Formats: sequence, C-alpha cells, structure tokens
Amino acid sequence: MRKNRTRKGSVSGASSYSAMGDFWDTHDLSDFWDKTHPVKADVHLEAEESLYSVEKDLSQTIRKIAHKKGVSPHTLINLWLQEKIHKLKLTSGH
Repeated sequence: MRKNRTRKGSVSGASSYSAMGDFWDTHDLSDFWDKTHPVKADVHLEAEESLYSVEKDLSQTIRKIAHKKGVSPHTLINLWLQEKIHKLKLTSGH
C-alpha cells in the first residue's frame, strides 16, 4: 500500500497545513471521531526556564527597579545575568 506523500491531513484530505487549518476552522473533531485511532507518542520535555530563589528584600528591590525601567522583573534579571556573564567571559578570555 503506497501512501500519498502530498496529502497531509488524513481526515481533512488537505495537501497543505494551511488548507488543513482552514478545514478545522470550520469542522469539529467530534464529527469525525470514528475516523481517528489511538497513537503512541514519546515526549521528552526539557525545561526552557530554571527558577532560582531570591531573598525577599532583594526581590522587592528588583521589582522596584524593573517597574521604574518599564520591564518585568524576569526580563530585568535575565538582562543583568547576560551582562554579568558577558563581562566574565571577557575577563576570563573565553
């Protein structure tokens, strides 16, 4: 049995992701449930962020500075860490 490699959507019959999106914009999966089948998938999630504890007083100071600069504390901390790491790389020759 040869598969049609241009057909991307088994239910929609669409040949492009755009056409598949158009199809599902106007259709409901519950109308096609009998055409689905169970699948197994291995998912390996890697954290994209790491959380670190910050002392309460330091956290409050960071929030105040971030507010004054018009950025989130998250953004401010990341910018500061990037600057620090860049300086460390320059001084260590790496």
